Amino acid sequence: MSDYSLSMRAAEFYETTMVPALFAPWAPRAVSAAGVGVGQRVLDVACGTGVVARAAADRVGPSGTVVGLDANEAMLAVARRLRPDLRWVPGDAHDLPFDDDSFDAAISQAALMFFGDRVAVLREMRRVAGRVVIQVPGRLAASPGYEALAEVIARRAGPAARDLLGAYFNVGEPALLKELFERAGLRIDQFETWMGATRSASLDTFLAAELLPILETIDDGVRAAILDDSRRALAPFVDPSGAVAAPIEVQLIAAG
Repeated sequence: MSDYSLSMRAAEFYETTMVPALFAPWAPRAVSAAGVGVGQRVLDVACGTGVVARAAADRVGPSGTVVGLDANEAMLAVARRLRPDLRWVPGDAHDLPFDDDSFDAAISQAALMFFGDRVAVLREMRRVAGRVVIQVPGRLAASPGYEALAEVIARRAGPAARDLLGAYFNVGEPALLKELFERAGLRIDQFETWMGATRSASLDTFLAAELLPILETIDDGVRAAILDDSRRALAPFVDPSGAVAAPIEVQLIAAG
């Protein structure tokens, strides 16, 4: 199977599993914080399959403009298929291919922790847009389901594997987020910490998504042990029907 086919499978998995479980419920909150309204121009930075862009499009209507930017062509291919009426642009968030003040708002959800130079990305977002909104996972210690999973991974696969999961929470400390915005020259006017939940129809589906980053680093025996331990550790977050709701802290920060 080609690398592109594997990338497409990953993008489809992201859209069908991660988006409804986690990111679709977040998106309207980010769009609201951006003050998006009819006729406005909105940029979704590191858009993935476009969940924030789609939420913004519902607000701006036909007189508005929504653009999604991502470095991953497979993610953009899924985004284009779902919303061919929106504009999807390949590009690097560190060097946005847009003129100054091209947008009313630039939003990035669940991506800041993965950028090499976070301050540079924030400056670029502010250069092209009047308002900047970032929404990211909060602190691992304040996200009980994920903390339990991280402890299992550390015990069975070691601290390096745990850190792969923990990377998702790398900018979750409020003080760090505020520092990044300040270094980028952005004046914060909204900061919210709220509790979300990753919802999956089954624990197996939840674990398939959350263990994806470490699968290449562990053998089958370790994987089986992690799955067995995780079923016990995550039992408090499973309801009688078998559905999972794992609490996760979320940070939302905006500057205008």
